[in-house]
Amino acid sequence: MSPVPTANPDVTLVVMSRDRREELLASLPRHEAPVILVDNASTDGTAEAVRAARPEVTVLGLEENVGSYARTMGVEHAGTPFVAFADDDSWWAPGDLARAAAVMRAHPRLAVLNARILVGPEERLDPVCREMAASALGTPADLPGPALLGFVACGAMVRTEAFLQVGGFDRVVRFPGEEERLALDLAAAGWGIAYVDEVTVHHHPSPRRSAPEHRRAAIWRSRVLTAVMRQPAPEVGRVVLRALRTGTAERRGLVHALPDVPAALRARRPVPEQVRADLRLLAGDPA
Repeated sequence: MSPVPTANPDVTLVVMSRDRREELLASLPRHEAPVILVDNASTDGTAEAVRAARPEVTVLGLEENVGSYARTMGVEHAGTPFVAFADDDSWWAPGDLARAAAVMRAHPRLAVLNARILVGPEERLDPVCREMAASALGTPADLPGPALLGFVACGAMVRTEAFLQVGGFDRVVRFPGEEERLALDLAAAGWGIAYVDEVTVHHHPSPRRSAPEHRRAAIWRSRVLTAVMRQPAPEVGRVVLRALRTGTAERRGLVHALPDVPAALRARRPVPEQVRADLRLLAGDPA
């Protein structure tokens, strides 16, 4: 893929953060596009520190933690055709924001481009990238890489039109695991998601991360709520049973999902059979 200029008026970079001031101040100078920081009610002075140190950054300081819905607020504020996401501990490789935007312009059905993600100073390939590269959905003629029904938000660029058409990230699922519901809605609306190995994002995971058990519980909370919102009743039952049978963290995630089930039911809109068939194919269960 030929190099392209780094300056690109079509791209805004949206960063969602909470209580990671030092990591954020270190990563912000690496971004090669205008940055919107959406601060999820940090208690460590993040918003004030960024305003003082990086006055060119647009800071949207929230009074409550709304999880991944913060990214939706950032996209609504951006006003550019494409928006790239980064976390406070991730950044796009030099030149690759512009390169990704060029790929998006060349593929009008592409709603989400998932970049290759290199983890840590040793730059290990994130295992999820191997899975995406080997997607059973293959590479349609109108997409730049293997088709997906999911993505990793910190390594993604979205087409603003498509993202907002399906509502972006929502207030119900929140974080983590927020990508699944959005990916399903994009697929249901006919948009494409693809893995593009030629574009790179660096992710140096912050030491200020939830314990693995807590994160797994939060992911299962999102999985249950997404199933309620977008899957047929039998699949919702299967997800609940898996949560009950798998382990303590999974059962805790199910319990944490319960208060938000009424909101999930109000937003319920099961995806079409073709999308469910693709999900079965990806799961190795075409029947």
